[in-house]
Amino acid sequence: MFAFAVVTFPLVLLGLLLAMERVERPLNAADTGKGLEGFLDSARPDEVATFVQQGLPAALERYRRRLRRTPPGKHRAA
Repeated sequence: MFAFAVVTFPLVLLGLLLAMERVERPLNAADTGKGLEGFLDSARPDEVATFVQQGLPAALERYRRRLRRTPPGKHRAA
């Protein structure tokens, strides 16, 4: 009985993680609209070029990476 639980627990956990990913994916896609306003207010030229060439999700990812690297309170408007 214990061996059965040891084998099935990782499989059940993996199934739950995959199901959670399917639920989370549309929620992350809906989040891109929230960041658009801030992106348009303070995007740099290279981030705007990414937006034009690759679309909004790629541009927002690049923008958010820059914000994570910048210390708090040191954001500058472009």
